[in-house]
Amino acid sequence: MKKTAAVSEKGTVATKKAKQKDPYLTKRILISAAKRGFKEAAEEAMQLMGYTVIAQNGWVVKKYANGTIEKISRIEPVNSRNAISLD
Repeated sequence: MKKTAAVSEKGTVATKKAKQKDPYLTKRILISAAKRGFKEAAEEAMQLMGYTVIAQNGWVVKKYANGTIEKISRIEPVNSRNAISLD
């Protein structure tokens, strides 16, 4: 069995094993960036509107800047036996 390797312009060798780690790093970076973006957006919304709407403990709630939480509606559980169709 042949080992495959590619030489970059800088002269470094990238093996197939090294390339397998790239999707993991990309996924980790994507998740980190998404979390940071959601946190920043929530903080900005709190400053602008005085509240944010979030899901918490099986409820959709409105969380105010002073810490007050108002329940809006209960989240219905999804039957995991049926496929969920995303449009």
